[in-house]
Amino acid sequence: MGRRRRPLVQGSQAGLDQLKARLQQVREPEQAKYEVAQELHIPLKHGYNGHLTAHDAGRIGGQLGGRMVKEMIRMAQAQMFKS
Repeated sequence: MGRRRRPLVQGSQAGLDQLKARLQQVREPEQAKYEVAQELHIPLKHGYNGHLTAHDAGRIGGQLGGRMVKEMIRMAQAQMFKS
């Protein structure tokens, strides 16, 4: 089974990238994964990272995705209480 690496909603990628950057407090969304890798002491470099284990790569993505999901839930709850 192939993995979908794009958002379900067309045009939402820019907003998701902005959220990722905001949560990591970086200017560029691409920089967020390097910040997380540094926090986790994982040697992520720009370019090819074939030396990383799948476990380490998953830890980086899991941290980013988990933070984004938690923030989206918080935002949805705030919107519900606001209405």
